Amino acid sequence: MTRGIDRDLKRFNEIIRGKIRKDLKQYVNHGEMLGRKGREMVSIPVPSIDIPHFVHGDKGSGGAAQGDGEVGQPLGPGQDPNGQGQAGGDPGSHVREVEVSIAELADMLGEELELPRIEPKGQDSIASRKDRYKTVSRHGPNSLRHFKRTYKEALKRQVASGIYNASDPVIVPTKEDERFRSWKTEYQPQANAAILYLMDVSGSMTDDQKTVVRAESFWIDAWLQRQYDGVQRRYIVHDAVAHEVDEDTFYRVKESGGTRISSAYQKAIQVITRDFPVADWNLYIFQFSDGDNWGEDSKECQRLLVEQLLPICNLFCYGQVESPYGSGDYLRELQKLTDEHENLVLSEIPNQEAIYESIKTFLGKGR
Repeated sequence: MTRGIDRDLKRFNEIIRGKIRKDLKQYVNHGEMLGRKGREMVSIPVPSIDIPHFVHGDKGSGGAAQGDGEVGQPLGPGQDPNGQGQAGGDPGSHVREVEVSIAELADMLGEELELPRIEPKGQDSIASRKDRYKTVSRHGPNSLRHFKRTYKEALKRQVASGIYNASDPVIVPTKEDERFRSWKTEYQPQANAAILYLMDVSGSMTDDQKTVVRAESFWIDAWLQRQYDGVQRRYIVHDAVAHEVDEDTFYRVKESGGTRISSAYQKAIQVITRDFPVADWNLYIFQFSDGDNWGEDSKECQRLLVEQLLPICNLFCYGQVESPYGSGDYLRELQKLTDEHENLVLSEIPNQEAIYESIKTFLGKGR
């Protein structure tokens, strides 16, 4: 039977999850939990839950609307009409941090944004073999002998035959009592995804724009990890020249100079060719920029997109973050390609408040 305390705990957890779900858009847009991210869990600040209780007034103070009063008179003890308060001894309001798995957050995001499930390509129809020791056999090598199961079998035999002596419990297993760990071959479908993040780090990209990119990338990662067994990430930064970097450098690098977006596309093609055979991997590219690009480089970008990147990607998502220094022209160049390429998705991200809708725009097609 389920204990009452277990039911109460389950109900309490449902209330906590309900509050997280209610404020999910706030967490997505402002990323309160990103600084508290662990490997599988994140800590989210949740306002304390008020438990209904009686509050007793001062003795002899009367009931509601009883007694004389004047305009501006304090209604409770400790309230100074002149605003000169004293140090108090009462507890204040507190915020509770609860741990939630990244997978659970991704499921909440999918439900709130009504994101469709992704249908993987490539190796999703190929099964990989894995041998797991999860069964017990009567035969096997001594190195795999299951001592606990062997002991139980010997004990059951002695009890059943009446030779078990509770006052002198000597258990001697026989050959028939021996049990061994055995494996079972399981076939698991493979569906791998590679995510390439491209970001402009030229002089016009400020820390505010990078904060937007970081928050959006967190939620994109969370959702795609719920869709695939294996997710690999690569990070590329560029100004006039592109470089492959690690995740920490991707969000912290500070550079200056001009912008050649085509350099990032060329680097992405090199990474895909080196690490991710197109037939075996589901490829996702997320590019973030303020829309500046050098001279005639946009024509070269369009060529690389149409001829090499768009034909092999599940999704190519371009997010243009608004910058006080960026022109925003590159988005207009990409809009010329959207009618012929359904896997090219564009999003304008003027500020952090737009992250929520941008994620829906990127992932809403379920590709």
